Amino acid sequence: MEEMIAYCGLVCTQCPAYVATQNDDAEQRERVAKNWSEAFKVELTSEDINCDGCLPGHTHYFGHCAECKIRSCGIARGVVNCAYCEDYGCSKLLEFVDSVAEAKAKLEEIHAAL
Repeated sequence: MEEMIAYCGLVCTQCPAYVATQNDDAEQRERVAKNWSEAFKVELTSEDINCDGCLPGHTHYFGHCAECKIRSCGIARGVVNCAYCEDYGCSKLLEFVDSVAEAKAKLEEIHAAL
């Protein structure tokens, strides 16, 4: 399966919510909801774990995608992901990737190859 990279650098195709949705796996959705509820101190149910990736053109998005400032900016700018943006490394992005090393590394890898 080809990698799907979110605007922020997360690899959607490796995300447990994406994988559970693509596999239509109710048990995995329940596990993800429980784990994320504990980790992020929010109340999630298995119904919340339904995502086809955050890029435009998909049917199901995880709840946070609707309010994600990085995603909305990427869509407005028409970029594949933030690595392609002329303002790459903006404060909006850095606020997120500074705490998510793998997303930062993925975007740096893409940006360096451009």
